[in-house]
Amino acid sequence: MKIQEEIDNFDRKILRLLAADGRMRITELAARIGLSKTPCQARVKRLEMAGYILGYHAALSTKKLGQDHIAFVQVTLSDTREVVLRAFNGAVRNIPEIEQCHMIAGGFDYLLKVRTSSIETYRKVMGERISTLPHVASSSTFVSMEAVKESSEVLPVSGE
Repeated sequence: MKIQEEIDNFDRKILRLLAADGRMRITELAARIGLSKTPCQARVKRLEMAGYILGYHAALSTKKLGQDHIAFVQVTLSDTREVVLRAFNGAVRNIPEIEQCHMIAGGFDYLLKVRTSSIETYRKVMGERISTLPHVASSSTFVSMEAVKESSEVLPVSGE
């Protein structure tokens, strides 16, 4: 087991600032954290290599793209042996409308975040794809009325 590389307050500030604006120029980033360009650039590269920074992406408007209907689905499986979990996990990855899938410790087995264009489209995805996933015994749907906070917002970086 690899021990996670330690990060300091400069690294935490870099992570926080890049999470808010991944296109920030290295000179601005360096000025905002109080380092010169070269050591700041080296820290960013080290954070990338160590896996703290997984990549950079554009935050898209799901509303403008017509994909602003969100439903959360609780899924209970008929069996939870490892082979069943692997089959379910693999099949979930092939449904693009499932934006997130979390295995849950609780009264059900999985929580899915499903994004579609409308309740009608969701109903089709649910009926034709989600309910036919391997070993699904039951499901319950919860429709989101409003996204109050999305993951594209800045995440806290512990130790600050």
